[in-house]
Order: sequence, then structure tokens, then C-alpha cells
Amino acid sequence: MGVSLITMTNSVPYFIAMQDAAKAEAPKLNFDLTLAAGKQDGDEQGQIKAIEDAIAKGDKGILITPNGPGVANAIKQARDAGIYVIALEASLPASATDFTFATDNVNAGTSIGEWAAKSLNGKPARIAMLGFFNDKAVSFDYQRHQGFLKGMGIDVKDPKIKGDEAPTGKYSGGDYTIVCNEATNGAEEPARSALETCLTKDPSINVVFAGSEPIGFGAHNALKAAGKQDQAIILAVDGGCTGVKGVKEGRLSGTAQQYPGKMAQIGLDAMAKYFKDGTKPTVTPGLDFHDTGVNLVTDKPVDGVKSIDTTEGSKNCWG
Repeated sequence: MGVSLITMTNSVPYFIAMQDAAKAEAPKLNFDLTLAAGKQDGDEQGQIKAIEDAIAKGDKGILITPNGPGVANAIKQARDAGIYVIALEASLPASATDFTFATDNVNAGTSIGEWAAKSLNGKPARIAMLGFFNDKAVSFDYQRHQGFLKGMGIDVKDPKIKGDEAPTGKYSGGDYTIVCNEATNGAEEPARSALETCLTKDPSINVVFAGSEPIGFGAHNALKAAGKQDQAIILAVDGGCTGVKGVKEGRLSGTAQQYPGKMAQIGLDAMAKYFKDGTKPTVTPGLDFHDTGVNLVTDKPVDGVKSIDTTEGSKNCWG
């Protein structure tokens, strides 16, 4: 039985972990697995072609990490053709696919925001916000951004719009200023350039929100080049093996650990159950998807914020 896994890209460890888990699980379920991906984060056309290819070869199922709303019509065509479509990551409305397994990205952002607020210990926060896109609204992007601000105690106004929060005000520990909101496409070099731009606006930045670990490493490189590597805390979302190592080495202050391998595995298992007898997976209470979990990884725990250390985080990275 043909099944396709279509990831945002195949050059990022997060998605490679999904692919590896799917390759290990598919033979157990007698699935003939095809792997496809966009060329980069945000490549909707590449994913649309992969969906069209899956329809053309008669696949029965598609697992997809959508690159944006532009793929929704192609997914509808696949479902109209009788293909069971499961999203891995909640980048589209739940109704756009048959089911979604995902990280609760708001919770991921909130955990690192709470840690940042407590770690500042009342000092003024000079914040750089480094996300993914500025030309499209992709849910994991704005959810992590807004979750981080929520965790810091900053009013996010419209939860689906990045950057509409007040640029100055009070966070839970004191005064804050949001110095910049920059898009990076989730990549290290654009993130380095973005933070260099931010530092020209305010050299005293002491908090960096990074929407992913490559973004966080790019931010670290910019700070290091400016001789400011010890000035700012850098918080990311991913929890990959390289990211956990980065926390241990001090290049990141903490990271919210996701479990992409688990997403792919249970996504395929759910698909197999559906094909066998029509059993459908169930959502996490209070959400419109099944939450695959998140843990804050840091070696500098703070009171009131649940976390695990890098030793524990390294055991589960990309799990």
C-alpha cells in the first residue's frame, strides 16, 4: 500500500528524523513509503507537486508537514481522490486534513518565555524576536512567537498576528522593549544577518527568541562576532541532538524539545489502524489535534518552570 511522507524540506535534522522514523516504521505496517519534500521551508510549490505525484501514483495515504496555506487546495484534491491525509505539525486548520499530530507550539514557546522571564530576575528585557516568515501566516511560526511573549507575561493582542504587541511595556519581571521582529526562513545564516541588523538598532539586546535551533545558532554567531556572546540569553524551539549539545556548550540557554520521530511513527500507526477497520485517532482534550509533547531542556533550571537537563534531553533528542 502506497504512502507518502512530504516534509517541509529534507535538509533539516528535524525532518530527517521524521523520515528516518517513517522508514523504520513503514515496513512493519506493509507500507510502500515514498519520501518527498520542499526545497526549503516555505516551498509550497514543491509540496504541491509531491501531493500531485502521490495522487497520480494512487497512494492511499499522505503524511505532510505543510509549508503554508498554499498547499491546502492540493490537499483537498488528495482527500477528494480518497487519500487519507494526516498533518504532522499544525500548520493548517484542523479541517484541512483528516487528522493532525503536532507539538503544542504555543506551549513550547510559553515554556521558554517563562524561563526567560524568571532568569532575568527583574532586569529590563531588550528582546530580539527571530521567527520564520514575514510573507505568510504559518501557525507554528506565530504560535511559538506568541507563546514566548505570553510566557514572559507580555500581552500578545491577536494571537495569530506577529508584531502587533506593544513594542514597550511591562513583562512579568519588569520593563521590556521589543527591539526587532525579523524573519529568517528558519536558517542559520539569515538568522545571523537578522540579529546583526537588530544589534545595530540596540547593542544591548539581552534576550533572543529563536523560532528554531538553526535560528538560535545564527543568533549566537552574530553575538559572538560582536563580542557579546555572554550578553544575551538565547531560547529556541526544536530539542534536536545538535540543539541539546548547544545548550550543554552554552551556545543556547535552553530549547523546547519536540518529538518529530514520534510524530511520524504514531502518524503511520494511526493510518494503518484507519485502513484496517476505520478507527480514527483522538485529539488531546482542549485541542483540535493530538499533542505529541514538549519539554524544556536547560542546565540552568529556575523555580516554577518545569525542565529537564541536557543529559535527559540527549536521550530523547529527535525521538
